[in-house]
Amino acid sequence: MLQTIKLEHILFLDIETVPEFEDFNNLDEEKKSLWEAKTQYQRKDDFNAEQFYNRAGIWAEFGKIVCISVGFFNFKNGDRTFRLTTFKDEERTLLQQFSELLKEHFSKPQHLLCAHNGKEFDFPFIARRMLIHNLPLPLKLNLFGKKPWEVPHLDTLELWKFGDYKHFTSLKLLTNVLKIPSPKDDISGSDVRNVFYNDKDIARIVNYCEKDVLAIAQVILKLRQEKLLEASEVVSVQ
Repeated sequence: MLQTIKLEHILFLDIETVPEFEDFNNLDEEKKSLWEAKTQYQRKDDFNAEQFYNRAGIWAEFGKIVCISVGFFNFKNGDRTFRLTTFKDEERTLLQQFSELLKEHFSKPQHLLCAHNGKEFDFPFIARRMLIHNLPLPLKLNLFGKKPWEVPHLDTLELWKFGDYKHFTSLKLLTNVLKIPSPKDDISGSDVRNVFYNDKDIARIVNYCEKDVLAIAQVILKLRQEKLLEASEVVSVQ
């Protein structure tokens, strides 16, 4: 049961991704052809491959991670805090930093990773990009040979589905229906590409990503029917 998991054993996370290159024409001819073939079904006759390239960030083969935000609970002397931090360097470096965090602090059997739609997006995206950069997979992302009940991942979308596999609920909608307070954001996921390449404002993306991590933690608290975090309990460490 969810209530039996110690909150301090969970690492909450979210990633923000963009196309690997700013412009479609930065791809070599073979990669352009592969992109065209990969997206043919999604594009149909509505867009050509170049017009569709601004969506390349959702595929690990054509996108890259620009930040990974993480959060974890800390209980000390009866006080509860939720600490947030973000890795936002060059992709290979931030992946190494994230891997070190897992190795040093979240590698034991009781530790879990938690994200919203993480099993379909965040976890495999991180693992694929690590392999592309020839980095070793951390134990918590190496799922080869594991049985479903051995996978150390929590997914708030999966928890909310209650076995209804055709159902999708965005994190924004879920926080709304669960009455979890959420500050208004000035960007959405579809804006991240432009904010990164055009505005070159990584701080704005980090702020957006950390809000999602906090929201995921709040959802877990709500599903456990526990008191939500207050602003005074949240600490952002840069």
